[in-house]
Amino acid sequence: MKAIRVHNIGGPEVMGVEDVSLRTLGARELLIRNRAIGVNYTDVYTRTGAIPSAHTPFIPGKEAAGEIVGVGSDVTYFKPGDRVAYVETPGAYAEMSIVSEHFTVHLPDSVSFVTAAASMLKGLTAHFLSHKTFPVQPGHRVLIHAAAGGVGSILTQWAKKRGATVIGTVGSAEKVKIAAANGCDHVINYSEDDFVEQVRKITNSQGCNVVYDSVGQSTFPGSLDCLCPFGYFVSFGFASGPIPAFDLRLLAEKGSLFATWPSLTMYLRERQDVISMSAELFTAIGNGSLKIPAPDEFALSDAAQAHRRLESRNTIKAMVLIP
Repeated sequence: MKAIRVHNIGGPEVMGVEDVSLRTLGARELLIRNRAIGVNYTDVYTRTGAIPSAHTPFIPGKEAAGEIVGVGSDVTYFKPGDRVAYVETPGAYAEMSIVSEHFTVHLPDSVSFVTAAASMLKGLTAHFLSHKTFPVQPGHRVLIHAAAGGVGSILTQWAKKRGATVIGTVGSAEKVKIAAANGCDHVINYSEDDFVEQVRKITNSQGCNVVYDSVGQSTFPGSLDCLCPFGYFVSFGFASGPIPAFDLRLLAEKGSLFATWPSLTMYLRERQDVISMSAELFTAIGNGSLKIPAPDEFALSDAAQAHRRLESRNTIKAMVLIP
């Protein structure tokens, strides 16, 4: 089969198409023919070595949607021909993938392969952030950085549906419109305005109950200055670079704040959580209560081009690879 493989960490050019042989299927594993593959910033982190791969060479990617081709000897929940989607499984940038049944779910007919691949990892991330890490409640003031991005767009919609006042930051006038359309009550273009100053004005100096930050270096420690006393700083990415080490006493100085870096894998450690969270996501997409715009599609062989666009931070749509 054809797959993208990385032999040495580096820029997008290190990803090349190769013929790869599949290993033997394990007892609790599935062989899936990928019909659409999600492109996420975590793939960039792995490719550059910011998040090291467990081995080299490796196939990037952590989510896709497709059809089951084969099942392991102990699999009872799935059968060949089932439409499925999976997440948190390295090796998705390929025509076929061997996947643990733990991270795989049935895909309802109301959700296409392309939509599933464009939304599962991002949507489950937005779900645990808004429902579990800091459960958003009516009346909360929420700040979401990169509110027009893949996770930010879904997170905005969910926070708004849960009754919050949502403030989003973006980097361009075009993204201001997208963030507003997704439900942001206030949108700050941080390329033109100081987001800390603007948040203080919007909240009458009360600050926010939570800041969801996937940007990292360029928004820290400003994000802490946007919080009310006992507020939550939820960091889940570093698109602008990693946050430098800091003295934890800073949290006390800023208002006895809480700070966390949660992991999707941990929130999916129980099989029932994989099933229930995915069902809630796909039901919301299927009935239209969550809007997922049609993603930009690239051929599998054009994965490097997709990564270049993603790293430009000028993307306004999710991206998928089509094998």
